[in-house]
Amino acid sequence: MDTICLCDGYEDGHYVLPPLPYDAAALEPLLDAETVLLHHSRHHAAYVAGANAAAGMMRQVALGELPETLAATAAHNLAFNLAGHMLHTLYWGNISPEHGQQPCCELADAINTSFGSYEGFVRLFRSVAQGVQGSGWAILAKDAASHRLVVLGAHRHQDALLPRMRPLLVCDVWEHAYYLRYHNNRAGYVEAFMNQICWHTVAKRFNSNQKNHVCCR
Repeated sequence: MDTICLCDGYEDGHYVLPPLPYDAAALEPLLDAETVLLHHSRHHAAYVAGANAAAGMMRQVALGELPETLAATAAHNLAFNLAGHMLHTLYWGNISPEHGQQPCCELADAINTSFGSYEGFVRLFRSVAQGVQGSGWAILAKDAASHRLVVLGAHRHQDALLPRMRPLLVCDVWEHAYYLRYHNNRAGYVEAFMNQICWHTVAKRFNSNQKNHVCCR
């Protein structure tokens, strides 16, 4: 399986939609092809378009081509759409067509240190994902200050943009991510998600962060 790099989402001065690293039908039984295609080509693409539009508006305000009164709106829209673009890019990369993977090596050690056991992490992450109110994300991140792993619940998108938190694993719990297949059964979607995590990709992100590099894959 190919991997997605965050730098794949920006080219020639514009944010771009990275291609999926697998066929849209490859994520069965977690997600059906229709859900994947709609999520990627409509929802993720909308965040890319929104980020470009907001960035363009910010430049126009800075150049005096638009009134300063639009700056706050443009900044809000950029934060929302750019965070959505970043999180979706991470999301596609940390889902695997393969089932039943588990973390190993240094990442497994870090999970055990931070959560007591892999089972403890699964219990916590699953509960956070199921408990996010409304639209949002469950995120496994590394705290750059404490060097420990933490699980965060993010409402919408902007809550995920915490400078000291480096995301390793993200689960989209906006309804558009699962509703066609699971309807209002978010718990069923989260349970299936936990069984199709690409721990190889998560480990690469963790190891990249260990070296203080930008998390890419």
